[in-house]
Amino acid sequence: MSKRSYEDAAKAMQSGVAALMGIDPSETTPKHLRVGVNVTLRDHGSLIGLLIKKGIITKEEYLEAITAGMNEEAEGYEKKLSESTGSKVRLG
Repeated sequence: MSKRSYEDAAKAMQSGVAALMGIDPSETTPKHLRVGVNVTLRDHGSLIGLLIKKGIITKEEYLEAITAGMNEEAEGYEKKLSESTGSKVRLG
């Protein structure tokens, strides 16, 4: 697993989404994306706020976990795009 910063991994994932839009835009229709984004943001923010408030996790643990997760997401796009294009893809 690579050790990009959260920001670098998020940019890599964003590049992967943009590339896949050119290959198969069906996953990225505006309504499909907006509904998913709104629900996910609200649910996630509420859950994290509750976990931190109750002392179950710290903000630092949360930031470490989301950085690892974003790296996994970016790497997934690299793999998918490498398979789609037949060339090794490195995003970000």
